[in-house]
Amino acid sequence: MASFKEPSFQDRVASASKAKQKALDQFRTRPPVDPALLATQRQAREMREMSLERERAAKAKEKAAAKAEKASIKAAELAAAEAAVALKAARLKPSTPEEMKAARDARYAARKARK
Repeated sequence: MASFKEPSFQDRVASASKAKQKALDQFRTRPPVDPALLATQRQAREMREMSLERERAAKAKEKAAAKAEKASIKAAELAAAEAAVALKAARLKPSTPEEMKAARDARYAARKARK
């Protein structure tokens, strides 16, 4: 049975040098980048970014419009509630003594009519 022989320092340096040279050769043999292709890719990326920005702006406008509509509905409901409270208060309290006498007479007449 043969024993495992550890590589010496020189062997490790040589294998590292070969690996480095192989990576360098692969890098050098790569085809050159076409500037026209880069320009079209850049233009496509910019178009995508612009469309995304338009979509974001449209969503923001929709969200703001929905928020404003919700606030206006809330304000209208609040105004209607305040008007109802004011109307109820006006009905409960006659403002002049003549109105008070008329209300009292109406209540008296209603009692008499029930009997």
